[in-house]
Amino acid sequence: MEPIIRVENLTVRYDDALILDDLSFEVHRGEIFVILGGSGCGKSTLLKHMIGLYRPENGRVWINGRDVVSAEGEEREDILRGFGVTYQSGALFGSLTILENVRLPLEEFTTLNLEARDLVARMKLDLVGLEEYTHHAPSQLSGGMQKRAAIARAMALDPKILFLDEPSAGLDPITSAELDALIRRLARNLQVTFVIVTHELASIYAIADRVIMLDKETHKIIATGKPEELRDHSDHPQVRRFFRREAETVSGAKSQ
Repeated sequence: MEPIIRVENLTVRYDDALILDDLSFEVHRGEIFVILGGSGCGKSTLLKHMIGLYRPENGRVWINGRDVVSAEGEEREDILRGFGVTYQSGALFGSLTILENVRLPLEEFTTLNLEARDLVARMKLDLVGLEEYTHHAPSQLSGGMQKRAAIARAMALDPKILFLDEPSAGLDPITSAELDALIRRLARNLQVTFVIVTHELASIYAIADRVIMLDKETHKIIATGKPEELRDHSDHPQVRRFFRREAETVSGAKSQ
């Protein structure tokens, strides 16, 4: 499959603390790619470097053949407009309606008139099942609906890549399953590539075409592949414990 994202030899350090060490991997066009691992392993840090929020100590991130790390000026802005991002909280503006939130990127980055911006925003809200809530404030929506509105806003400029940071965080199992179904539907119907940070096993099994697993101790990738294959066939004890939800005692022996 054709890679749409390439991460090459990425090393991230905060002051003297090594967070990620020499990571290299590819994300294929049209797949749902999941970054997972235990708490504090650097999942969200990796995502923030992939979208260009921070510059790494070393390495490159290529998106559609262009390096987001070294790009500057108009080239960098053009690369950033090629993908959408949602954050764990949804990050909707409470003073704006849902329609106005989704319309915001169109106001910032296009010359469309108000009628056209409203039309596009309504189309995006329709894609996520929120067409009846255009004039609601974020506070009037449930947590799951806020997450869907954030995805609609991330799609406003028709990106071919969506980065989602912990989309299922704080959601009940039913709402989380509905969000998983939406992600799969968008990926298949719109041919959007998803890069998702999560540690929710149910969501990982439901949506992931392929995963990488980060390790807090080595700061490296310790597994890559389909989640079911890693669960059933990985020879790495930490990988098996993660996918099988097996606890570990202080001494290192598996609890019964």
